Amino acid sequence: MVDVRHRLLYLGAIMARAPLLQLSGISLTFGGTPVFDNLDLTVQPGDRVALVGRNGSGKSTLMKVMAGLVEADSGTRVVPPGVTVGYMEQEPDLSGFHTLGDFAAHHLPEGEAYRLSVVAEGLKFNPDTPVASASGGERRRAALAKLLAEAPELMLLDEPTNHLDIQAIGWLEAELKDTRAAFVLISHDRAFLRALTRATLWIDRGQVRRQERGFEAFEDWRETVWAEEDEARHKLERKIKAEAKWAVEGISARRKRNQGRVRALAALRAERASMIRRQGTAAMEFDAGPTSGKLVIEAKGISKAFDDKIILKPFDLRVLRGDRIAFVGPNGVGKTTLLKMLTGEVAPDTGSVKHGTNLEIAVFDQARATLDLSMSLWDGLVNDPDMAVSGRSDQVMVRGTPKHVVAYLKDFLFDEAQARAPIGSLSGGERARLLLARIMAKPSNLLILDEPTNDLDVETLDLLQDLLGEYDGTVLLVSHDRDFIDRVATTTVALEGEGRATAYAGGWSDYQDQKPKAAEPRAAAPAPAPKPEVAQSLKKAAQGLTFTEKHRLDALPGIIEKLEAEIGKLSDFLSDPNLFSTSPDKFRRASEGLAERQAALSAAEEEWLMLEEKAAG
Repeated sequence: MVDVRHRLLYLGAIMARAPLLQLSGISLTFGGTPVFDNLDLTVQPGDRVALVGRNGSGKSTLMKVMAGLVEADSGTRVVPPGVTVGYMEQEPDLSGFHTLGDFAAHHLPEGEAYRLSVVAEGLKFNPDTPVASASGGERRRAALAKLLAEAPELMLLDEPTNHLDIQAIGWLEAELKDTRAAFVLISHDRAFLRALTRATLWIDRGQVRRQERGFEAFEDWRETVWAEEDEARHKLERKIKAEAKWAVEGISARRKRNQGRVRALAALRAERASMIRRQGTAAMEFDAGPTSGKLVIEAKGISKAFDDKIILKPFDLRVLRGDRIAFVGPNGVGKTTLLKMLTGEVAPDTGSVKHGTNLEIAVFDQARATLDLSMSLWDGLVNDPDMAVSGRSDQVMVRGTPKHVVAYLKDFLFDEAQARAPIGSLSGGERARLLLARIMAKPSNLLILDEPTNDLDVETLDLLQDLLGEYDGTVLLVSHDRDFIDRVATTTVALEGEGRATAYAGGWSDYQDQKPKAAEPRAAAPAPAPKPEVAQSLKKAAQGLTFTEKHRLDALPGIIEKLEAEIGKLSDFLSDPNLFSTSPDKFRRASEGLAERQAALSAAEEEWLMLEEKAAG
């Protein structure tokens, strides 16, 4: 009896350590192109894995193989009995369901519908929304809610943060931190991946590598692997060159020996041919075109309401050439509406919007509405009125110069075979790249980017960030990607509900730092405040001011101190006499940052004087 009990405990311990999912020898080909060859992969209990790779590398396909939705050409998929695996579909099939809640709760045990209610509240998802009228984002949130409510032992999450606002992303992040389930996660959101993952699966040219460190360490790991790969290729090239030289010069040697080395040379060349070269980065480029006036947009007292819902209370915003302004806030709060008011697409109920001179506007639409999914990539470009070349069906106009359509598609990492494929067959990231190809083909000096980061891979995000940093025009950006906002934005406009909009200097992290100190809406060119030495006189500012004004006056010394510290650091940085010659881009950005902070400091002092005078009566 004791032996039986010990055996059962032993078997239980083995089962407890057994993988949740195991793929062995998986090979898969799509359209004649190998996606994976002899792939082995294991997911253990408690795993928190980032699945990363270039757009089109096969991340979503691999996840579908893991979920059992795509059958491999060869190999085995093993899930132990009793283990549940859940997959969040990017485009869920909701046919047969009346509401999104019906779909999400379909497999929940009776009496456990409360799980869906908890998840729905966190994701800001309305279960009563009819399927017939649900947007693509609402459908994706329903698929995510379904997965979280069912609570499988292994969750496969493909871009779960798409169509979530920053608050919902924060809620999801907290849920996944607390879960006991294992998960594999595809996401473009660096901050999300860094916070959650402990291991990384990297798909690169059909090979899947694993590192037992989270996404935080991925980029260093990738660069190390690529450097080792380049070194091995260079060594092989040198060896081939030496052997080829011997083959020519050593003809007089014994024929038997010659033949052996010739065969060895052929083997070396075959090894080189079998190496799959890395795909380069997209040859993306913005052309700022003609220079706009210094004033790009000036909005004074603009407001908007739809029926009884207030979208925006009277709001002022001044946009100057070169500004990078990010608009953040919950879904449905009015970010896109505000953007459309600023560009003149939607008229404000009150106030005025004035545009500067010589504006050339390019728009990246989060809904990808300008893409006809039934068209091929080729037709989608040559039929674009902004890109059409008169009398030519094989060329597109790229920043004033005709270019063959396939050559331009290759600049954005599409191969020739994809040129005639329907746009609808592309992945989300590939559609985003195609839309970028369209807006980058024409000169512009004002970019309107509505959720440009959705589905883009890490490398393309890095390139886009660098291009925006070098772009000579102005950028208005709507995004829920905290890391991207931090990297790009010089000003963040937060729409906080009930019509409130407030502008803060800097990106997302700066907004979070300032938020407790400054709740009053103000113009986008942030108005900092007075010198610290006047702090004593601030104590008497209790009379003659409103509560909000007193709050602002109390906050100003800290804001000014921060600005002065930043000015000091930038001045020290620019004092390097070699900076301009060695790093002209850093010199330019630091100079611009110094000028912005000096202007902000001056405005702050003026604001403080005004409030101080009012407080003094």
